Amino acid sequence: MTTSASTSAKGPGSTGADAGKGPDAGKGAKETILVVDDEVSIRRILETRLAMFGYQVATAADGEEALERFQAVEPDLVVLDVMMPKLDGYGVLQELRKVSDVPIVMLTALAEVKDRILGLELGADDYLMKPFSPKELEARIRCVLRRVQRSGAAAGARAANTSVIEVGDLRINLNKRQVFRGEERIRLTGMEFSLLELLLSRSGEPFSRNDILAKIWGYTPERHADTRVVDVHVSRLRGKLGDDPENPELIITARGMGYLFQRIL
Repeated sequence: MTTSASTSAKGPGSTGADAGKGPDAGKGAKETILVVDDEVSIRRILETRLAMFGYQVATAADGEEALERFQAVEPDLVVLDVMMPKLDGYGVLQELRKVSDVPIVMLTALAEVKDRILGLELGADDYLMKPFSPKELEARIRCVLRRVQRSGAAAGARAANTSVIEVGDLRINLNKRQVFRGEERIRLTGMEFSLLELLLSRSGEPFSRNDILAKIWGYTPERHADTRVVDVHVSRLRGKLGDDPENPELIITARGMGYLFQRIL
């Protein structure tokens, strides 16, 4: 194990930039959100609500239309319902993860924990239970996009002094936000890489689950967020990095605390 250092255009959504008359109006074009839900009322509420905050919004009523709209619009984030006709949210999620790392927030009315966790296991960045507050959804969207933007800005600041970390056969390029095993790239979502980056920032020192929720998802303790969101993302990250889940050597569970990345000398 060694450590070393070395040096789109978007299509129109169903709501244009001129609809942004909310707090961020006048600050230039904002991100495009694709809202996918078979309930007309939910699509209309979210379209209006997100446009008020300056987002451009595209919508889709079923899974097949969602995939078509995704290709046409190239959104910055997808809000995705689970129960839909033609192709459900899980199917859409799996198709999107084959081609894109775009942040995805799931909406689910399913009460079983295993159903809610399934979306995270398939690659969603977060989920919200129905019925939900549009204000809460907007807060989560803002947090996820802020994390992506902050990570991108930090990568740009490192451009002149690119940091590449090598751990065994893994090569982690913090500037390009890419991970390779040999010559093969390991595809991580934005949140997965942010989680990896956070753990690497203090290798050998544990982060509690609540710390990770606050730093990656922006959750405050008052929200009483489900810490299994962290557990599922760690499990997914371990799997992609080839870390044995029964006896992990890279991302280690700190009993009673949280997780840490092995100390890098």
